[in-house]
Amino acid sequence: MIDSATLTWLHTAVTWLMAPALFALVLACAIAALEAGLAVGERFSGLARLQAGGDVLRVQTIARHRLERADLLARIPPMLGLMATIIPLGPGLAALGQGNPAQLASAVTVAFDATVLGLVAGIAGLVIGKLRRRWYEEVLEQMEEQAA
Repeated sequence: MIDSATLTWLHTAVTWLMAPALFALVLACAIAALEAGLAVGERFSGLARLQAGGDVLRVQTIARHRLERADLLARIPPMLGLMATIIPLGPGLAALGQGNPAQLASAVTVAFDATVLGLVAGIAGLVIGKLRRRWYEEVLEQMEEQAA
């Protein structure tokens, strides 16, 4: 059986993760908004400039970096959202067991808000990644046709 000192330490460590997880979720939403703006600029002027440069290797390198950013944005915030969903539920359920439903309601609200933030940033990353993938494939195909 696990002793109470170990459980207390574990609970303290997990609870400490809540603030960084929420901060990372807010940051991820800001990054998603920034990436969306960059993607719009990329679509309407950046890709044409890259294509005009004629350097296929440079376009591939830039595409790989930008797609990796979008892929990370699509994957990490939903995981952080899940983490920030589960963390407050433990103390909330414990409070319910002690007859404090208000604390459970507060914990559930934080949990759902964290879930939404994670999903918003993740969806943005997924959409941006899919669009960029298609745009860069089209640019590279056009560059290869021009070279042939």
